[in-house]
Amino acid sequence: MQVNVEDLSSVSKRLEIEVPAEVVGRELDTAYRDLNKKAKVKGFRPGKTPRNVLERLYGKDTIGEVTAKLIQDSLTEAVREKALPMVGDPEIEKPLPMVAPGSPFKFQVTLDVRPELPDIDFSGLELTKTIYPITDQEMDIQLKMLQKKVAERKPLEEERPLRKGDYAGIDYEGLQNGKPFEAVGANEGYTLKVGDKSILPEFDDEITGMLPGETRNFTLAFPEDYRNAQLAGQTVDFKVTLKEIRMEVLPEFNDEFAKNFGPFETLEALKDAIGANLKQGYDKRSEQELNEQVFSALLEKTEFEVPETFVVAELGMLFEETRRKFAYSNMKMEDLGITPETFAEKYRGVALQQARRQMLLAKVIEQERLQVEPSAVEREMARIATSAGIRIDELRGHYAENPERRQVLEHTLLEKRAMDLIISQSKVTEKQAELEEAPAGDSAPSTEAAEA
Repeated sequence: MQVNVEDLSSVSKRLEIEVPAEVVGRELDTAYRDLNKKAKVKGFRPGKTPRNVLERLYGKDTIGEVTAKLIQDSLTEAVREKALPMVGDPEIEKPLPMVAPGSPFKFQVTLDVRPELPDIDFSGLELTKTIYPITDQEMDIQLKMLQKKVAERKPLEEERPLRKGDYAGIDYEGLQNGKPFEAVGANEGYTLKVGDKSILPEFDDEITGMLPGETRNFTLAFPEDYRNAQLAGQTVDFKVTLKEIRMEVLPEFNDEFAKNFGPFETLEALKDAIGANLKQGYDKRSEQELNEQVFSALLEKTEFEVPETFVVAELGMLFEETRRKFAYSNMKMEDLGITPETFAEKYRGVALQQARRQMLLAKVIEQERLQVEPSAVEREMARIATSAGIRIDELRGHYAENPERRQVLEHTLLEKRAMDLIISQSKVTEKQAELEEAPAGDSAPSTEAAEA
């Protein structure tokens, strides 16, 4: 067998493989011999059908099977012979050539290979760890977020027009050319907060000033980039009836308020839980910022190409993660005009960066011969079980039935060990965050742990 390797790049190779005619003939002979043993051809006893009859009846299928076998066998041998660290699935030339009796079989294949990264010198990196204080202002923001979650919406006692900040209970329908517009439909008992722009800012403007029982008709044009692709660029006639006006009544901050969010007997206990959750979030943010600095420093002094296979894999994981988030909110990416193609175009850079980081950590793990102890895996499973509210033996069973997921868990722990090792050998300077650096409002860490 002859194998010629053409370097398309450091991570992409084109192989031209030629299988000798005698090997092709031998494989065809074997295929027809095996076929003759099981073929049932009228007029012939089992195993006694002439070769030319088999070729006439089953030649196309047999040629296809032998071609596939030779491609698989010869490619495996070529990769081993040339010591190519292939990753992903190879791409066979199109149209696919077919074997022919008495002739050598030639085909081309393009494949990705894992690049050889040089040893990484990660000692002595200069890093800055930002310490985020928990301020009274941030505590107030978190408490007000919780306050809104248990706020009551009470019917308005006085008779007055609808205004910004009110909750409007409405019936509405959308029309085009006097006919119901399916993308909007007819909605009864819909509630929106005036001023929150839940449909369009202009929608809120149009219904402001209405009185309960009043009906208004108006026309709105949705922008071309509207979040719902079915409404983007559409002009819709709305018919809206205001059924009622409700006002938001916020509870006072006291011990009774705290009892709404878990086993807290006092407001101070709730504040302690919020503070602990905020600290956990800020600690995680500090860790992520350190990791970013590590990657920036190492990537700056370590040049290497990334196989397209790795980028495509990262894009696939990003797409699925995004799809699950949309599904959690009862939305579909397709409704917003997001396709795998548009997603790949927008986030290819993110996937490439993530693939480079994975390769860096993989090199450190290999270089330092890092391993993860069974006790570390057990501790992590216990943490996951506690966080998910399930029994540890149930989680163990899940990983036993899905060994590939346990491998992902172990690899994640290995990557963390690599990152911890790098940071431990770095010069880390701590600094207090300026007030404007600390996140505010809904960008702050969630208080869901305090509510559990």
